[in-house]
Amino acid sequence: MRDVAISAVGVASNIGPLRSVLMKSPRAAWRSPTRVEAEWRELQYTARPDLEQAGEQHNVLVRLLHESEVRVHTLPPDDQTGLDSVYVHDPVIMGPQGAIICRMGKPARAAEPDVVLQWLEQAGIPIVGRIEPPGILEGGDVVFLTPRLVAVGEGYRSNASGIQQLDYLLGDQIDEVIAVPLPHWTGPNDCLHLMSILSPVAERTAVVYSRLMAVPFRSRLLDEGWTLIEVPDHEYDRMACNVLPVAPADCIMLEGSPVTQGRMEAAGIRVRTYPGSEVSIKGGGGPTCLTRPLLRD
Repeated sequence: MRDVAISAVGVASNIGPLRSVLMKSPRAAWRSPTRVEAEWRELQYTARPDLEQAGEQHNVLVRLLHESEVRVHTLPPDDQTGLDSVYVHDPVIMGPQGAIICRMGKPARAAEPDVVLQWLEQAGIPIVGRIEPPGILEGGDVVFLTPRLVAVGEGYRSNASGIQQLDYLLGDQIDEVIAVPLPHWTGPNDCLHLMSILSPVAERTAVVYSRLMAVPFRSRLLDEGWTLIEVPDHEYDRMACNVLPVAPADCIMLEGSPVTQGRMEAAGIRVRTYPGSEVSIKGGGGPTCLTRPLLRD
């Protein structure tokens, strides 16, 4: 099951140079067109994704990571997990000292943390702890604003208990964990993470969809000197907020958001894109969702 023993891990930034990631291909996650057909409606996908096209799109993202000298580790197939397991960012959080195993807010994804835990243990990655009931916490809600400051979305996927447990497990590695209230938006069956509306892309610079941001949190960012690159309404559903930095001001995003991409480039940020109609748009998971950083400098 293990593809390689991993000697160096640790993440204390959303923008530091990315050295290694964990991914899972659509072929490993979805297994067959028959399984896709059986599950996509229940998981709230917007339409049935095409397995072959999704695999080709995923491969483009992998190639972009390789171009940036990011080492890609891969999760194998597992019968306990479903289509959403392609979005490996959510079942585990990587902190400065190792992995924190999540407890999923989406019941259909409940098996994913233990499956990822098995891979992490076989790879020799330190396990700091795990989120226990009644806590729920998903990786898409956790953002390192600075190496000592973490923001966590509090909504349908992560609750107060999960956030408190994360604070405890991070311990003296950070100074503060901010709980950021998330809106109801389209309801508990949809997926709204903090990273659905905010992605740091450079030092004190983030791509945001301000219409869904809590006012106190947005005001704090501005008071602390952040530059907010706004996503227009018509590009929000194209997942323009979901941006993966491979280094400060060097990012990968889903193609099809020219206004947001242009605003990023005008701010001095390098942008490369991949096609994601099948692997990203229909399942609601962009490049951050498809990757779990294991090591950032």
